[in-house]
Amino acid sequence: MKSTLMKSLCALALVAAPVMTLQAQELKIGYVNLERVTRESNFAKAAQTKLETEFSRREKDIKDAEQKLRQAAEKFDKDSTLLAEADRSRRQRDLAEQERDLQRKKREYSEDLQQRRGEELQTLIERTNRIVKQIFDSEKYDLILQDASFVSNRVDITKKVIDALNAQK
Repeated sequence: MKSTLMKSLCALALVAAPVMTLQAQELKIGYVNLERVTRESNFAKAAQTKLETEFSRREKDIKDAEQKLRQAAEKFDKDSTLLAEADRSRRQRDLAEQERDLQRKKREYSEDLQQRRGEELQTLIERTNRIVKQIFDSEKYDLILQDASFVSNRVDITKKVIDALNAQK
């Protein structure tokens, strides 16, 4: 009986030892708000400015084309009662063609802008992930999260990540 009791106590001690050791070690957790990084980092702001510069000419061209089409439609509405049937039909076709062309330009502009935004965002995310990995390794974190419902300021390392991103050239 004593032998069985001793074996049981030894087995219990062997099982409990790792649990007690695990509790003694403190878990180091961090959190990064990726949305804040994409809003506040200099790299993100520079990317936004770059996109605005890159696409400003096309945006202006589209606005000019919209204005031109609007003026042509107003002129047609005003003159349509005075036009011969053949001229009225021809101008309606021209207006419809201009409208289709404008819609195509808008769609292409939107698609190109979305693609470029995605490329810039991907570059930012890759840089951010490299910095997070460096912080993870150098400061010996056990876990760094990028999405959480509630976060204490104590574990939020977003500012540190933004500062590291801003320090890069």
